[in-house]
Amino acid sequence: MMKRTGYQALVVGAATLALAACSTTGGSGGAADTSGDLAPEDMSMVTVVKLTGVGWFDRMEEGVNAFADRTGIDARQQGADDASPEKQIQIIQDLLPQNPTAITVVPNSPEALENVLASARKQGVVVVSHEAAGMENVDADIEAFDNDSYGRLIGENLADCMGGKGQYAAFVGGLTAKTHMDWVAGGLAYMKENAPGITRVSDPIESKEDEGVAYDRAKEILAKYPDIKGFQGSAGTDVAGIARAVQEAGKQDSICVMGTSIPSVAKKYLADGSIDKAFLWDPALAGEAQLAAAELIAQGKKIEEGTDLGVKGYESLKPIEGTTNAFSGEATLIVDKDNVDDFDF
Repeated sequence: MMKRTGYQALVVGAATLALAACSTTGGSGGAADTSGDLAPEDMSMVTVVKLTGVGWFDRMEEGVNAFADRTGIDARQQGADDASPEKQIQIIQDLLPQNPTAITVVPNSPEALENVLASARKQGVVVVSHEAAGMENVDADIEAFDNDSYGRLIGENLADCMGGKGQYAAFVGGLTAKTHMDWVAGGLAYMKENAPGITRVSDPIESKEDEGVAYDRAKEILAKYPDIKGFQGSAGTDVAGIARAVQEAGKQDSICVMGTSIPSVAKKYLADGSIDKAFLWDPALAGEAQLAAAELIAQGKKIEEGTDLGVKGYESLKPIEGTTNAFSGEATLIVDKDNVDDFDF
């Protein structure tokens, strides 16, 4: 076993320039009506998240509130009680009669939201997405990093922890969650190219953004593959659920667990090695970055290469290759037992 816990501070950028297709940065479906003369006190913005009641989006709401306090814009966050695309669509549909200046959204299913977001843009609402690079009916998509590189980064660290051999399982919040699928694809690609002694036991396993489901699925995997050496989690709740199953099985010293989480959730599992490393970006800063992009667009400005959103990690955006309206910052963080106390969320 070659588990390592040394701290790494890494940031991941994106690739080449992709020019915007609409009058702001937008994709198809009609661009928002941005006259450029809106004052902050005249704007209202709503951030629609995957679900409420989990640490990740509680932290994002802190960023939404901080943006409102800093700018004077009426900004708030909404979400459903589970990660249902249908409930997300209904929330957005209910917002349209209120005619907000902007809707920012973290989709459970980017494909499922395309039509309702097209309707929002036709109505003149600015739409900014997050964790949804490739969506068409948004004025801009703002990412913390390039998704393939993030997945490869997790794969690299997991392969190192596993000693370059053995089996692992990959979890996603939902099979329709594009960013999660990109991350596990990036991790698998890294393994195939650099650690051929490592194999993934199955297609990505869906946790439904639920820690309890992740725990149950991990127990099933441990029973089916008793010699498994690694897990990659994607949803903010995945690695905690996986870690609980690994901890209960007494295998925290022989199984590597890595993936996206927040320090406050991962801390108790990092302490005993049930989680080896957590990878993340600060959801609060991501919440602010989405709203800052929406504010610029509402003021008639473009999101383009080099745009500074005035948010740490998003000071010089880079276009994401293969898209016309998606941009990344450099906001990746890696947390292990040695540096977890450096974070206050």
